[in-house]
Amino acid sequence: MAASESILVTGGAGFIGSHLVERLLGRGDRVTVVDDLSTGDTANLANATASFGERLDVVVGRVSDVIEDVATSRSFDAIYHLAAAVGVQLVVDRPIHTIETNIHETSSVLAVAARNSTRILIASTSEVYGKGVKTPMAEDDDVVYGPTTVPRWSYAASKAIDEYLGLAHHHTHGLPVVIVRLFNTVGPRQRGEYGMVLPRFVRAAMSGVPLEVYGDGRQSRCFCDVRDVVPALTDLMATEASDGVVFNLGHDEPIEIGALAALVVETLGSDSEIRNLDYEDVFDGRFEDLRVRQPDLGRIGNAIGFRPSIPLEKTIADLAEALTSEVNR
Repeated sequence: MAASESILVTGGAGFIGSHLVERLLGRGDRVTVVDDLSTGDTANLANATASFGERLDVVVGRVSDVIEDVATSRSFDAIYHLAAAVGVQLVVDRPIHTIETNIHETSSVLAVAARNSTRILIASTSEVYGKGVKTPMAEDDDVVYGPTTVPRWSYAASKAIDEYLGLAHHHTHGLPVVIVRLFNTVGPRQRGEYGMVLPRFVRAAMSGVPLEVYGDGRQSRCFCDVRDVVPALTDLMATEASDGVVFNLGHDEPIEIGALAALVVETLGSDSEIRNLDYEDVFDGRFEDLRVRQPDLGRIGNAIGFRPSIPLEKTIADLAEALTSEVNR
């Protein structure tokens, strides 16, 4: 993609979205953000506004409510659709909001993209794999979900529908769609209010209170810094061979959650204890966990040469610094 383009970023005031907005503005693009601020915050765009305010427009509102007016008043060369309901706690507490937000908002933005033949990237999630059928998880693997009585799987199913919608537009109308399944993106500006594990651990360690590990702590995840993730998003959008393709994006080195808690304590020099809690006590039986979630990065490596480079210790330290600055603002 050439520089100086007009880009729409839904969810652009969120954690990942705000980093993406800064990258796009930094390369010379004009960016329009649409965000209802349900989990985003305009404070995340403070640096972008201060440095590139003349090329940044922020529209506060639900995507489905404002997308038609936004698309009528300006044209876009590309769309990054990051708006979604995110976070384990939010998914468990507000399943209706989760399902309707993920499916309806994606449908709305895809309709606009299809009408104008606008290239679009849809941010999906590793949750789509459900319980998984093997490790590491590859994009063409089968998916296995738990029962509909467990709200956790509603998020996985709703994001899978998003992928189906995007790919259907590609196959039916030739819409250039890129699907990216994110695996535990972490870093500065991420917050723990909605169940995000790393910022929750970091905040606890900084406050000297116990780090609460759910279950036995032997479940493992792969954490990738947002500053590795965002350049990969723009690289995928710059590659026409990405059209109609699903990509895993994240780190492929797993760490057990108990070990992650210990690493946070060590990295920050904290005196906090680590405490294990039963899932039943935390989620009242409305959550099922899985032991391992690890991506196969072969496809994205072949497409754009992606390899994450930022060590987890640096992510932890930078996240702590960002949380401190946030408190002191």
